Amino acid sequence: MTVTGQEITDYVERVRAALADLPPQARDELTEDLPEHLTEVAAEADGSLVDRLGTPEAYAAELRAAAGAGDPAAGRRALERRIAAVLGRTRARVGRVDARLGPLVGHATAGEFLRLLRPAWWLVRAYLAAMLVTAISTNGPLGLLPRLDGNEFVGLLMFAGLVVGSIWLGRRTPELRTWRRWAVHAGAVVLALFAVGAVANVDDHARSGYGYGYESISVQNPYDQVQDVYVYDSEGQLVENVRLFDQNGTPIRLGWPACDDPALPDVNAVQRSYPYCPQQAPFRPRPPADRPLPPGSIGATGDPSGSPAPTAPGAVPTATAPGAPVPTKTATAVPSGTTSPPPVAPPPVSGPGAVPTATG
Repeated sequence: MTVTGQEITDYVERVRAALADLPPQARDELTEDLPEHLTEVAAEADGSLVDRLGTPEAYAAELRAAAGAGDPAAGRRALERRIAAVLGRTRARVGRVDARLGPLVGHATAGEFLRLLRPAWWLVRAYLAAMLVTAISTNGPLGLLPRLDGNEFVGLLMFAGLVVGSIWLGRRTPELRTWRRWAVHAGAVVLALFAVGAVANVDDHARSGYGYGYESISVQNPYDQVQDVYVYDSEGQLVENVRLFDQNGTPIRLGWPACDDPALPDVNAVQRSYPYCPQQAPFRPRPPADRPLPPGSIGATGDPSGSPAPTAPGAVPTATAPGAPVPTKTATAVPSGTTSPPPVAPPPVSGPGAVPTATG
């Protein structure tokens, strides 16, 4: 029987597949001259390569042993033994700690006490699972009760179903093996991490000091543009060194001293008085009003005969109480082409003893 080139190629591929666990460089070194060697073996005598060299897997084991690579199964068994040894030492240490903590809770071991708490854990697991579903479905802040799409009644029904399922799973967990039991433990770890995150989130909102549903509203203060305060008395005269207080005795501070020299030392704001800049008052001081002479006296510029001074045409006589001051208006001529003076202060406010003017 003549060995074909396809048989040689297939044999080489099976050998390389048996050596797939080795690094690529080591595998290439072991099978580098294999096609030429198989061609020489096929030319020496009749028969298949399997009859002369054995199966490709057996031939690969011979190559591995010759190169000192070892058996992969033996390597896996050694790794398993090392892992088992580490787990054994860990269990021994946990057992010693368990025995030490047991008397503190009134039991031989802490594990016995924890086994008594399994029903409580089943309920807590159901509640955490319901709250996790609530967080996923609502995508909003969590409350104390589970909800499903914002509906608390449906959420309570879901929680009841999860309680039944959690109790059933808790009673069946000791019977589970391999990956099913690991899946239950992994789910418990996920729920515990979710509980820690939820508690941290609630604590953060509780310490932040604000509630949900409130929006900040910007309110403009009408006195933001006030730069100075000017106080005038009833005679239209500017009053300086004025301090303002509210009903509680708290100083009212408005404006800022824009005319102060920056080189001067700062003054306590409570000790500052209004106005900050008297020279920038909006009204100039009002001229003093002419006061009438007492009855029977002769004015400095009056008529010696005592005859009344002529009045302007159309003037209306007024009746005034004796001794009451009568304000008069003084006409001031302003030359054309000159700048008008600042406005005069507001007219004085009549006192309580003033008599209203009677017109006919």
